[in-house]
Amino acid sequence: MHGARGRTEPAEVLYWRTASGEDVDFVIETGGRVVPIEIKTTARPRQSDAKHLRAFREEYGRRSRNALLLHTGDRVEWLAPGILAVPWCRVI
Repeated sequence: MHGARGRTEPAEVLYWRTASGEDVDFVIETGGRVVPIEIKTTARPRQSDAKHLRAFREEYGRRSRNALLLHTGDRVEWLAPGILAVPWCRVI
């Protein structure tokens, strides 16, 4: 395969947990930015399911890209500003 190659930086896969128990399942860090990802076993995610993602984005501010909430349903929808709910089968 020929063509232009993009520069790729290694990514780290981490998790996030606060002293008060808030947590995010996966945090992918690359290029100084982070993507928080939460996994829920519901087909109908609600705003309350995004609570920890909101807390994470507040703490990391501009360093955080949009968050993903992966679920078992079939709808793609914004649950809150910067938090996209996506069926896990469309991502994996």
